[in-house]
Amino acid sequence: MLSTKFAIPDVIFGRGAITHLAQCAKRVGAERVFFVSDQGVEDSGWVGLVKGMLRANDLECVYFNDVNSNPRDKQVQEGVEIYREGKCDVVVALGGGSPMDAAKGIATIVGNGGEIKDYEGANRIMRPLPPMIFIPSTAGSSSDISQFCIITDMERRVKMSIISRSLVPSISIVDPQLLVTQDRSLILAAGVDALAHAIESYVSKLASPFTDLHARNAIQLIIANLERAAEEKDIEALEQLSIASTSAGMSFSNAGLGDLHALAHALGGLCDVLHGWVHPTLLPSVMRYNLPSCMAKMGEIGRLVTGLNTGSDRDAAMMGIEKLEQWFEKLQLNTKLQKLVPNREDLMHVCNMATHDACHLTNPRPASAEDLMSVCEEAW
Repeated sequence: MLSTKFAIPDVIFGRGAITHLAQCAKRVGAERVFFVSDQGVEDSGWVGLVKGMLRANDLECVYFNDVNSNPRDKQVQEGVEIYREGKCDVVVALGGGSPMDAAKGIATIVGNGGEIKDYEGANRIMRPLPPMIFIPSTAGSSSDISQFCIITDMERRVKMSIISRSLVPSISIVDPQLLVTQDRSLILAAGVDALAHAIESYVSKLASPFTDLHARNAIQLIIANLERAAEEKDIEALEQLSIASTSAGMSFSNAGLGDLHALAHALGGLCDVLHGWVHPTLLPSVMRYNLPSCMAKMGEIGRLVTGLNTGSDRDAAMMGIEKLEQWFEKLQLNTKLQKLVPNREDLMHVCNMATHDACHLTNPRPASAEDLMSVCEEAW
């Protein structure tokens, strides 16, 4: 077996864990916090709570919330200027993947200079970042765990994948109670994103025994709890989703992803669609394409999804893929790519862009732009 590495932040997990934020901030040397979130989290009341906790512990706060659902390179640069003007020393991010990725982008430039596009790809960040403390408000992106940062290059209309050990936050505070204020659609989008993280990292070229363990755990927990969490806001189910998202993050951060995410990044840059809504349309088709190159692992995924322990690897894999398709329809998720892409003519451009994404490198089966086009046509 090849040598592997496994990098994660300090993780503080549990209901009410958010109350440890000020203590954690002081532990990493905070005096003037740069706090990143967005309007949706503000409306839920969590931003006000965090500001109050920081203020009560004599920590000054500079707040930044100019973040889209797919954070832009210009927004990152704006945040850098505000960070520097405010003479901040620690980055705190609260929200889904967008505020956390924006915060990572800002911290990258604060520590290394230049523009965020300079760091596209893997291992291009050479100097330390300010300490980062992240609090996820969704159970999906796992940006609070991962070595990934996704920022949209507005000129090229593509979501850049930036990958570096330096992007792993100092501390992740995972509080399942934050999920209670999420609506059904966001819980589902985040949950399917986490499922895609787990499945793609499980079959990745860089998968290891350590990442496999977390990927399998995430798949089982999401299949068992997502529907109840979304429909009933059951706190036990939401807590299990938080565990699943964290496990999926530990897996994909270290094993990488695949062509589903390469395509999702290209689609997000071109069409500005919510990341989580791409996966129900493309995940089954990508799994079918990859099946010949990872039959045993796809069979194991099929058994985890269906709960059945019979049949050949191929049969189990196909049953699992069909079960996922049926499950997505039961959850009333869009499974047609044509509803996300305004013009079918754009698909070839999307597939070409996907072959340049860092996630493409760890897909278990080699794929040309034409191969990816066949995947998209199947999902159309």
